[in-house]
Amino acid sequence: MAETGITLRELDSRPVADLKGVGPAREKALSAVGVVSVLDLLGYYPRRYLDRSREATVAELTTGAEGMVLVRIERVSARRTRNGRSLVEVRCGDDTGRLRLTFFNQPWRERQLREGMQAVVFGKVDEYRGSLQMTSPVVDLIGDRTGRIVAVYPQSEAAGLHSWDVDALVGEALRRTMKVRGLSDPVPAEVRNRYRLVERSEAYRTIHRPEGMHEMLEARRRLVFDELLRIQLALVRRKVELERTATGISHAPAGGDADPVALFLERLAFDLTGAQRRVIDEITEDMICPVPMHRLLQGDVGSGKTVVAVACLLTAVRGGHQGALMAPTEVLAEQHYQGVEALLGGMTVEDPNNLLGHRPLKIDLLTNRTTAADRRRIAAELPAGQVDLLIGTHALIQEGVEFGSLGAVVIDEQHRFGVEQRAALRDRNREETVPDVLVMTATPIPRTAAMTVYGDLDVSVLDEQPPGRTPIETRWCEDEADVWPVVCSEVAEGRQAYVVCPLIDESETLDVSSAEATFGDLSDGSLSGLRVGLLHGRVGRAEKEETMRLFRSGALDVLVATTVIEVGVDVPNATVMVILDAARFGIAQLHQLRGRVGRGTQVSQCFLVGSVSTPDAEERLAALVRTTDGFELAEVDLDLRGEGTIMGERQKGRNDLRLASLRRDREWVEAARAEALAMVGDGSGMDDHPELADEVDLFLGEDESDYLLKS
Repeated sequence: MAETGITLRELDSRPVADLKGVGPAREKALSAVGVVSVLDLLGYYPRRYLDRSREATVAELTTGAEGMVLVRIERVSARRTRNGRSLVEVRCGDDTGRLRLTFFNQPWRERQLREGMQAVVFGKVDEYRGSLQMTSPVVDLIGDRTGRIVAVYPQSEAAGLHSWDVDALVGEALRRTMKVRGLSDPVPAEVRNRYRLVERSEAYRTIHRPEGMHEMLEARRRLVFDELLRIQLALVRRKVELERTATGISHAPAGGDADPVALFLERLAFDLTGAQRRVIDEITEDMICPVPMHRLLQGDVGSGKTVVAVACLLTAVRGGHQGALMAPTEVLAEQHYQGVEALLGGMTVEDPNNLLGHRPLKIDLLTNRTTAADRRRIAAELPAGQVDLLIGTHALIQEGVEFGSLGAVVIDEQHRFGVEQRAALRDRNREETVPDVLVMTATPIPRTAAMTVYGDLDVSVLDEQPPGRTPIETRWCEDEADVWPVVCSEVAEGRQAYVVCPLIDESETLDVSSAEATFGDLSDGSLSGLRVGLLHGRVGRAEKEETMRLFRSGALDVLVATTVIEVGVDVPNATVMVILDAARFGIAQLHQLRGRVGRGTQVSQCFLVGSVSTPDAEERLAALVRTTDGFELAEVDLDLRGEGTIMGERQKGRNDLRLASLRRDREWVEAARAEALAMVGDGSGMDDHPELADEVDLFLGEDESDYLLKS
């Protein structure tokens, strides 16, 4: 069957209008939900299933809990409430009891729900005048379909598309597809056997027409694997292609007394962690090879990424090349510049053109604030190789910035840059060699997400904290009045504090603290007598710089700010972080903000202030209180929010994960990655799997593969 079956490419070439029952109106309705071909239709999976063998009844519904029941519509009425809102009331039920449904501001429900229809309703059950009621439940119309397992499809009222419409068309597509040839299955039999996966024809049939829930789960396993395998094949294939075709730089291994990397590490006033040593070794091994390095460095707040980055840049300098470090903001670029200068001050590099045989290591800073004179000087010295390390913002990729020989690029907080910006820095060399690239993030990424979103990168992880980092005690307080005495006490001991608010100005719609109002209230109230500063995105550049200078110097006791301080602010004397309306922030942001304290030798505290309104918000704050491990928090975040937020702009076009979930299918991500590596091998592996290669192109396309690689 594998040789003669219908391929997914063939299904994609067959318009859905070829199916019986699809006229112009139905074709337009299907197109509105992204179903254009027969392949799209078979990939329009049910969103839930009604197991009629275990069907709940109205009599079994519990007040205060969510429930799902199959009911028959008995009566529908509509009216206006006193305040002008539309109200649709539906009487329905089954053989065991009656149920009342109410819909506010959904007048179209009167047209949708007709007497005699069957519908699956899902919602929270409450009691109204002695009767069971659901307010604005989810409604799926299933017509008169029978069977033990009923598939319920996504519906579109706007397009006039109902679950039973889709069900009938899917049935027609399955009959015509499976009747003679069935589907081709390009996944090798040994791979299917290794993971006990059903054949593709069986998977597509039973995801839509399962005899039991176990069959549906087996179908889902197979189709999830297919989705993840395609993405991994695209990433690995493009990565191998880059490694085979790009001309990299082979950096010389360590040797001699003048090795700048060894000298730098010897000069450090502290011992490296085991994780730092391991990652530096991984990077060094990559850079010795002539293949361009493309590596992601994950490190929690304070894990010592800067030292690793400097070692990477000095490895390039050791071979007579240059290094560049690009940061997303001027504040962070300037902080990196100051930090790297402090680490490398007084260091020299070999220079055969110098009478002494060496010269001082030259570090420069380039941002939009760089003066015209310095910009001209850098433009002249950089191509001549007289600048060893250039640190800056996106100004590094502006026209007129040319390196002599760029050997290594470090991109910090890489998620803040656009795809094209990152690619442009990688293309800085005139001789068309590709520099080694290290992208860093302080926002830990779950392993499965890193393998999917950054699957074209090798991944290194700093999973140890350097000795001397003080633990941060995190507490959740509903009443902010409990916090200010602690702030005053710490200031009395000579320490400093941050107070972070979600908004700049007061909001009429959101009852959350604003930086402006909080600054005024605290200055005149709970923190009167203390020196309080204000910092947010609308503060002018000069004022912002002056405020940060005063806080760093200790001339301000408390800094009231928005999330502008999330990244790039390092004040070791700050020991208290107060985050107001903490439930408004995500886990990653809360963790980054907390990381602004605990940077000195004193024990630090973080207060998460405010009440919560949802279970997810409560779990977020509880997780922050429970652990300071960013990787554990990243997994919690994935569980709570799902992969959509992590995939970000990667989620586009047909390659969306329709069934696969990075949250639920962690083991399948790893399995797909392993199989993709085995198939692609040295770059010729996909020649043995032409149909799989064609599917990758079908679902992702050349442009999308390039996008994945660049991002």
